[in-house]
Amino acid sequence: MCGIVGYVGDNKSLEVLLGGLKRLEYRGYDSAGVAVIGEDGTMDTRKRAGKLQVLLDDLETRPIANGATGIGHTRWATHGGPTDRNAHPHLGADGKLALIHNGIIENFSELKQELLDSGATFSSETDTEVAAILVGREYEQTHDLTESLRRVVARLEGAFTLLVMHADQPGIVVGARRNSPLVIGLGDGENFLGSDVAAFVEFTRRAVAIGQDQIVTIRPDSVVVTDFEGAPVETEEFEIAWDASASEKGGWSSFMAKEISEEPEAVANTILGRVHDGLVDLKELEPLGDLKDIDRIVIIACGTAAYAGMLGKYAIEQWSRIPVDVELSHEFRYRNPILTERTLVISISQSGETMDTLMAVKYAVDHKAKVLSVCNTQGATIPRESHAVVYTHAGPEVAVASTKAFLAQVTALYLIGLELGKLRGTLADDEIRENVRELQAVPEKIAEILSVSQAEIAQLAHWMTDTQSVLFLGRNVGYPVALEGALKLKELAYIHAEGFAAGELKHGPIALIEPGQVVFVVVPSPRDPNSLHPKVVSNIQEIRARGARVIAIAEKGDAAVLPFADEVIPIPLAGSLFEPFLAVVPLHIFGMELSSAKGLDVDQPRNLAKSVTVE
Repeated sequence: MCGIVGYVGDNKSLEVLLGGLKRLEYRGYDSAGVAVIGEDGTMDTRKRAGKLQVLLDDLETRPIANGATGIGHTRWATHGGPTDRNAHPHLGADGKLALIHNGIIENFSELKQELLDSGATFSSETDTEVAAILVGREYEQTHDLTESLRRVVARLEGAFTLLVMHADQPGIVVGARRNSPLVIGLGDGENFLGSDVAAFVEFTRRAVAIGQDQIVTIRPDSVVVTDFEGAPVETEEFEIAWDASASEKGGWSSFMAKEISEEPEAVANTILGRVHDGLVDLKELEPLGDLKDIDRIVIIACGTAAYAGMLGKYAIEQWSRIPVDVELSHEFRYRNPILTERTLVISISQSGETMDTLMAVKYAVDHKAKVLSVCNTQGATIPRESHAVVYTHAGPEVAVASTKAFLAQVTALYLIGLELGKLRGTLADDEIRENVRELQAVPEKIAEILSVSQAEIAQLAHWMTDTQSVLFLGRNVGYPVALEGALKLKELAYIHAEGFAAGELKHGPIALIEPGQVVFVVVPSPRDPNSLHPKVVSNIQEIRARGARVIAIAEKGDAAVLPFADEVIPIPLAGSLFEPFLAVVPLHIFGMELSSAKGLDVDQPRNLAKSVTVE
């Protein structure tokens, strides 16, 4: 969840650290700090609880040296509250060593007691300070920062990324990674470390991902990667597909507003290069081998990604005729699931670092399933732990609440479904081409919603700032859309919101309906001969009769809804499987606008982080 940045090069370390931390704010944090080795060889540290601006204000009044070596951190409190003294960096070796840490050291209590028994004193409540003191003590013996860190990580249990530097060795930063992300940025006479590429993309687009249980030592002119035993490791460089400007607001009121505006582009870019002669061509699936004998698919994900998986289930089952289960990653591996060599596990994670999903992926690999990841982040851990990956091309998503990445994930799953239908012969070529045309038409239809309906939805949100509860109903593919709409209100507006399958209404949820209760209803198209449209209209009549205020999301021209809805948000016409791409967009806008109207932080909701990197 936290942000990490490290730098060695010329005398601009503070500039790099603060710029990197600014771009990493989206990950969620409650304190920030930096440490720099000055030209005089002293370690200078500043750290403050609160937003990054608090640290910047402190640096204005108490400047620090802009040396050639530095590390910076944004912390999400785990061990110890969000206070100045618990913020990172933490010091060892009598203040000559600085260390920052993402993750959790699970055996820190035993290690701390060992240090206390030997006379060590602590200035914080964190597990991180234990690591700082241990590395400092090892350095007294080895005078080698890399070897000192190697000895310490051998004793640590849990998930962690550690960055450390010592005043006696300027020009060196050493990092170690276990179950927590770390990426190298390769520069010219300078090198970088970051929890993701946003930390250094302003300065270089050349990157290398660090593997599990590996240590990296960066100097201005060299990068050395070894495993925890000290053996050299081969690395593979990749180019970051976006630049620093892509992670800036660019005049938008929030990152979320910018990212919703980019939803058409996210869908289009995910399709780009994967369709030839009207047929899907997903060469990314080739490492999985022959998929004709797959007899079951399990989609694993959390939160919004799980709702994308639910939509993928409908499409993949219909097109490939393979049964699909969708499971929450954090539940999946703890119930001893049945996996075989004929099981395809598809993981979904925007960041590629979601710890619950990563652990589920490792479990699936260990149990001989074929594992495919859908991910938006190059070089992330989950794709590297999987057998194959389909990258979405949504570009950086900074706002904590996912919008464009959700639509890109659904797009990728639909492409996978069409490819499986082609490989297994369950779809004829003309059927694939028809569905591809529908998918390729989605970006323009989303753009139409953004241009026509956004102002109306914003006005609706402003009228509802005192609303305390909102319900969402949907059937079939509308059900995951209802769940997604409810999640956005929980995340952004901090109000009670629930999504229900509309058919469940009379099985309990209708008891929640009282006069004035706001209910969003995702209405399927009446044009589909197999449509559930009449049943959903019946649901609307039932809740209206009990005083609900109904806001319907329905396709243009649906006259049957008009007499029973208080508000209708129209969406363009689309085939039934493609309606969710359009129906979810007004809900993304509504969540954002209601949050904004209530004066809340749209991009960084309370208690949430962009990437959940601890279980």
